[in-house]
Amino acid sequence: MATILEKTAGLLAFVRTVDAGSFAGAARLIGASPSAVSKSVARLEQRLGVRLLQRSTRTLSPTSEGAAYYEQVAAHLRAIEDAEDIVQVPGNVRGVLRVTVPTTFGRPLISAWAGSFLDRYPDIKLDLSVTDRRIDLIREGFDIAVRIGELEDTTLIGRSLGVLHYVLGASPKYLQRRGIPQAVDDLKRHACLRHLLGGRPQPFTFADGTRILPDGPFDSDDAQSLIEAAVRGVGITQFMRLAIEDDLAARRLSIVLPEIPMFTTPVHVLHPFGRQLPLRVRLFIDFLVEALGVNSNLGSQS
Repeated sequence: MATILEKTAGLLAFVRTVDAGSFAGAARLIGASPSAVSKSVARLEQRLGVRLLQRSTRTLSPTSEGAAYYEQVAAHLRAIEDAEDIVQVPGNVRGVLRVTVPTTFGRPLISAWAGSFLDRYPDIKLDLSVTDRRIDLIREGFDIAVRIGELEDTTLIGRSLGVLHYVLGASPKYLQRRGIPQAVDDLKRHACLRHLLGGRPQPFTFADGTRILPDGPFDSDDAQSLIEAAVRGVGITQFMRLAIEDDLAARRLSIVLPEIPMFTTPVHVLHPFGRQLPLRVRLFIDFLVEALGVNSNLGSQS
């Protein structure tokens, strides 16, 4: 009868290969050579009598059997890692931390992480997904999600990070060329850049409930692309103020209609761990609270 060690041999190599999308990426995560990882996965496939990975010269992806196997074993492997995490202390905490944030949150978060968290905990590897897609934390193996907007019904644990303020902005070059809007209706005569969510352009929304959907030369589902287009003088768009603080400070962007407040929206950090919160996750959440200011008005004009 096969021992437990024989039955689990190759599991780490297989899971990390799927996570990284390549043997080379898995080797970096594990600390082994790509050939050793490849051979370990091949031995696992031989023992199971099934092909787990579809290999080609350019791509590597799980087969249908491999995907089903991954769904089962990855969760157990993560539970083992989390159990080790519980007995760690901050001074020696280590491991991979998988975080997903919206595109508008990516740049300020990376700036804060690189300047603070990495120095404190150099042995924590950050795996950051910057996307507006609502990732399923449990199914896709993420530790933390930052979510903007009202929380939907969820089994995840949430903690408030405060309230985000939005502003209208454009480059000084654009405003010099096209003029400075003096009222909300003036926006209808300007080039406006619109953020797409679910394929639909989002209206410019003000604190008093006024909503307009102006026209313009550029729509995008990537908030960072809208910021870059505005900096280059393409038009006016609606930003999360936190995302453009550096551009405002450097005078690459100016706030349009600053006397008319725009809408605000809550921001939360979510995790799926319940009470058994791994130390690396707790430390990162505490870092977010410290860096962004819990229960504060993030990016307010006050």
